[in-house]
Amino acid sequence: MLDLHRLRLLREFAARGSIARTAAVLGYTPSAVSQQLAALEREAGTALLDRSARRAELTDAGRRLAGHAERILAMVEEAETDLSTQAQEPAGRVMATAFPSAAVAFAPALARSLRTHPRLTLVLRQTPAREGLRQVRSGEVDVAIVDDWTSRLAEEIELGGSILTCYHLIRDQLVLVLPRAHPAADPGEPVDLRALRHEPWLAAPAGEPSRQAVDRLLAAVGVVPPVLSEFEGMSTITSLVARGIGIAILPRLAVAAAERRVAIRDLPHGLDLARDIHAVARTASVRRPSVAVIVTALRAAAKALPPQEARGPQGAQGAQGPKDPGGGE
Repeated sequence: MLDLHRLRLLREFAARGSIARTAAVLGYTPSAVSQQLAALEREAGTALLDRSARRAELTDAGRRLAGHAERILAMVEEAETDLSTQAQEPAGRVMATAFPSAAVAFAPALARSLRTHPRLTLVLRQTPAREGLRQVRSGEVDVAIVDDWTSRLAEEIELGGSILTCYHLIRDQLVLVLPRAHPAADPGEPVDLRALRHEPWLAAPAGEPSRQAVDRLLAAVGVVPPVLSEFEGMSTITSLVARGIGIAILPRLAVAAAERRVAIRDLPHGLDLARDIHAVARTASVRRPSVAVIVTALRAAAKALPPQEARGPQGAQGAQGPKDPGGGE
């Protein structure tokens, strides 16, 4: 029997034209994609890729199966959606993924939605943003909460075709995080980052998106910390700040659960860097009541999370996107 997950890989390969681009879109390594396509060839009992050329190309059989895969996968999702839309009550299991601080922030709203719909179950896993996008594309999960430090995610998804829809949840501002006893924690005093240039700064490892944002921000005001300690995980950094070990600049959402243990100061006007947080789902699956309930719960929860900048869904159908699964605004 042909594996649906491998058929999705074949469909992406047919659309992208190379193993490398397929791997980049789905978040796999090229060798992993090649191995899965080889396994699909064994299942099909025929060669699907011509590897004798300078790059792998579909054979005639590969092109025919890719066309079948497109129809098969669309029919599977259409069947799932059709069956679920006939139900009077959202039911079944929804698979979701989120990066750690978003999982903490949005889990209460998701739990409340489950109490309202007792026939609905949810599995929420914690994964990096790009891994979440890959899992939504491949059908492994239904909804992913992802962060975007470039403000280009919605555009990238639109250019990738109609398979995904992107819902903007909040714009998560960077804030200065200090020990509560620190002099700069006084809300009556203006924040002066230059005066803090000799402080023990804590940050994510070099190359991570949050670190790149912090480096740009500090460089813009002429602050180059003499010693910058690096730690994996924003919760770890927040814990160290609470213990008085250093100071940091982090997204507000990442420190929301620690507001009683640390001091949080808004950055000076003009230095309001932020990341965008989105919910991403496959366009076809948003019609399923179970998935629509989760997306609606996330969007409602986002309105209660400051700071926020609510926007409509963005996806391949244009800036306005499809109708809100919760019934529209």
